[in-house]
Amino acid sequence: MLGSTHGTLSTHSRPARVVACGEQPPPTTHGTVAPADGGRPGPAADRDVSGRPLSAAVPDLDRFFRPASVAVVGASDSEGRPHTGITRQLIAWADRVGARLHPVNPGRRTVFGRICHPAVADLPEPVDLAVLLIADPVPVIEQLPAAGVRFAVAFASGFAETGADGAAAQERLADAVRRSGVRLLGPNTNLNAFETFRDDLDGPAIALITQSGHQGRPVFALQELGIRLSHWAPTGNEADLETADFLSYFASCPEVGAIAAYVEGLKDGRSFLLAADHAARRGVPVVAVKVGRTETGARTAASHTGKLTGADGVIDAAMRQFGVIRVDGLDELQDTAALLARARKPLAEGVAVYSISGGTGAHFADLATAAGLRLPVLSDAKQAELHQWIPGDLNVANPIDNGGHPVGDRRGPKIIDAILDDPSIGVLICPITGPFPPMSDKLARDLVAAAERTDKLVCVVWGSPVGTEEAYRSTLLGSSRVATFRTFGNCVTAVRAYLGHHRFTDGYRSPFDDAPRILSPSARKARALLRPGAQLSEHAAKQLLRAYGIRVPREQLVTSAAAAVRAASLVGYPVVMKASGPQLAHKSELGLVKVGLTSASQVRDAYRELTEIARCEDVPLDGVLVCQMIERGVEMVVGVIRDSLFGPTVTVGLGGVLVEVLRDVAVGVPPFGEEQARAMLGALRGHALLEGVRGAPPADVDALVEVVLRVQRMALELDGDLAELDINPLVVLPRGQGAVALDALAVCR
Repeated sequence: MLGSTHGTLSTHSRPARVVACGEQPPPTTHGTVAPADGGRPGPAADRDVSGRPLSAAVPDLDRFFRPASVAVVGASDSEGRPHTGITRQLIAWADRVGARLHPVNPGRRTVFGRICHPAVADLPEPVDLAVLLIADPVPVIEQLPAAGVRFAVAFASGFAETGADGAAAQERLADAVRRSGVRLLGPNTNLNAFETFRDDLDGPAIALITQSGHQGRPVFALQELGIRLSHWAPTGNEADLETADFLSYFASCPEVGAIAAYVEGLKDGRSFLLAADHAARRGVPVVAVKVGRTETGARTAASHTGKLTGADGVIDAAMRQFGVIRVDGLDELQDTAALLARARKPLAEGVAVYSISGGTGAHFADLATAAGLRLPVLSDAKQAELHQWIPGDLNVANPIDNGGHPVGDRRGPKIIDAILDDPSIGVLICPITGPFPPMSDKLARDLVAAAERTDKLVCVVWGSPVGTEEAYRSTLLGSSRVATFRTFGNCVTAVRAYLGHHRFTDGYRSPFDDAPRILSPSARKARALLRPGAQLSEHAAKQLLRAYGIRVPREQLVTSAAAAVRAASLVGYPVVMKASGPQLAHKSELGLVKVGLTSASQVRDAYRELTEIARCEDVPLDGVLVCQMIERGVEMVVGVIRDSLFGPTVTVGLGGVLVEVLRDVAVGVPPFGEEQARAMLGALRGHALLEGVRGAPPADVDALVEVVLRVQRMALELDGDLAELDINPLVVLPRGQGAVALDALAVCR
């Protein structure tokens, strides 16, 4: 098909056999891996201030994927019955993996010539895996521990995906699983875990996780193009085993070069972050399609899996922070996972675009540059070298146009080698928009030969809509060293992900390493200010900020006009006066803010006016704030919201009225460090305001970053008590002068 995309390259040489993940210790280079204890959290020392684990508990799933013995409960050999086909497939799978299979069905003495046992209790040996072909798995789940069963699969549907009644049934199933100690895949899953994986392919493999089995088919089909797959986990409704469990496990498997995932909803945000962190520590790339970007997609996903999809902006930020590469389409998932699984670490980040057509090169260069790829201009010496074989009137600065004819003779290989020899180039991309055998076929052969001689990545885009050409089917797809794509867009997406992944993991330091493990003195001060279920007044919210060392203006809370005048003289004119009360969220809209007061008479009049407005609006006050007036700076907003999946999250963006008009905000999911805080600022469309525009001086970005990190600490330490925080505006003063929180709103849980 036109959009099908196939990346086929291998620069590693690993044995093709299936390796159990426990056969060798994981090659960890950062931190430590939690024990394989079935997914239970680590010891207290590995928990943060909220008691949450700081490292992934990697479940031991070797015996799930490679069991020594299997029980099929509800097995059948009656033709025409659905369970018969499933039983037949499981028997074939068990034979392939060398497992002993035991049918269980009280109504049969044999199934496909095998002795059939009336109940799980009658099994002749402990079994590693029980496959449950029954509508209500709960009664059988309760029997499995006595039979020594470690894992079970429930295919039955009619659970959380169907609504409230189904969700209640799934919770009863989950409770039975927790009591049993058995690990369960499903319900509402399928046979994808028991597919036939080719064992004649070598190189690092792709491990696949899907919540919809059909959505994994395109990735599974990569085997037909020479891309090795090692595992497929169809997680279904995730009553027990979830995406995060398989993500952690696959990242520990030595044969896995990349993990591809199709995710509809996450069961637990924290578990997902820990699993992604585990993969990042080990340098294993994770590529994911996550549906739910739109309201319609989120609603459809929830009805399919019965889980929360979460706020998409938060999910996107969480994935980005922990190196999960999010793509939009299954074709992108195929190509990006294939490239990341098998390509070596880049020697340089520069990309060279080489084509037999100037138009093709210019088009691809536009797409690549817009995507953030760097196309360095080749040196004068390199251009002179290329012009030995390419006519002098053609551009060879990058993109490189050879005019067509040089690829048909001895000049072709020399040009390719010269480009790859350039130290600034780490990736060579050659788009071939259509087959023209005198040129395209030899060019494909030369690119394959060059890829065998270099450690650098060679990519080809075969743009023909036919896809049956010999140069494509045999030459390019027959190479284990060339990454072959069918579309420009997918090539750009995959190469950007490849370079970005290695850039990310090269300097990766787990945010969990620096997460606070004990409460700070600030937390104890702050908790004394909180009132369960209440919204704090501005004055109380600013005291909360002070407890965490966040600067606020000089101010005093007063309850009389005379006290306001005295406060103004102490604070220093000009002043701002604001009504302060626990029910005031938008004071300006009610006329409860007075700015630029420069005299005692103005202060007295303002006090009377503010209290009168509050009385008329029936708004209770705890007083009136007399505040220092801050006149210069960039207005920002920094806040805390509580996400249903990830818990407390930190937002930063343009403040004042701009936050509502432009909605230019970035999200961070704690824990994160200074680098991530700066990355959040860099992601803002209005970031240039912090650098200084129209003669304004650069803002004190260091102070802004410090506020973001202090707010993050507050979010973590007060997670059980603080529901929401909004500092708006936070005025960032010129460089070296700090940042001041002019207003704050805090809501307690």
